[in-house]
Amino acid sequence: MKNTMLLSAFVLLAMTACQTGGQQEKESEQTKTGEVEPNTLTEAEKADGWELLFDGESPGKWRGYLKDSFPNGWIIADGMMHCPGSGKGEAGGDDRGDIIYNDKFSNFHLKLDWKISKGGNSGIFYLGQESPEYGAIWMTAPEMQILDNKRHPDASAGKDGNRMAGALYDLIPGDSSAVNPAGEWNTVEVKVYKGSVWHIVNGETVLEYHLWTDKWNNLVADSKFPELNENWADVAQEGYIGLQDHGDDVWFRNIKIKELNY
Repeated sequence: MKNTMLLSAFVLLAMTACQTGGQQEKESEQTKTGEVEPNTLTEAEKADGWELLFDGESPGKWRGYLKDSFPNGWIIADGMMHCPGSGKGEAGGDDRGDIIYNDKFSNFHLKLDWKISKGGNSGIFYLGQESPEYGAIWMTAPEMQILDNKRHPDASAGKDGNRMAGALYDLIPGDSSAVNPAGEWNTVEVKVYKGSVWHIVNGETVLEYHLWTDKWNNLVADSKFPELNENWADVAQEGYIGLQDHGDDVWFRNIKIKELNY
């Protein structure tokens, strides 16, 4: 009996060691590849001042534009923030619309993952303002375009690809070769520092520009929204980050930000 008990204990210890070793090996491999659990911060990110804007489970500080609550038309499930397609494009549907994070930022480094449906369209806004006189965040904010470049008609509209994914919508094209196709995740970043702005897609800087310059004013005046020239030319130095409901399925995760207030 003693021998049997000792053998069982030995087997249990061996199994535990194997499982622990496997877990450590997995964690070590994740460290090597940079792979981390979605909607979390690494210890290095925490030490570097990064903040999660979405925990994968609840809206947190996200709410509808010109609303006090998170729209019921958006879904949070499986660690993702999902805007379901309405089939009506920008016309949307009941209790939908763009969402914003309920803090303003000026100089920052924003990171997030997005995935778009086939033929889909969406966007990421920054430095946006909120007022009934505007009615929509796109009237005040630069937008990093989200698009199925292969199927959506907007990809071939505009000028030189300035409506393709990664572009500063309708103003400056980006390098579309950096964008993964519909149905695949894209990791994007927006850096804003004292008027200088960078769009980064899957680790590649696809465009860079500067706000409030003559060149910027000329771009705005020559855009599809010349009537918004005053709003866009005088983009605020501090504003909201927003995610667009364009009536198509789009998913977001790993939304995090680091303020660059040196």
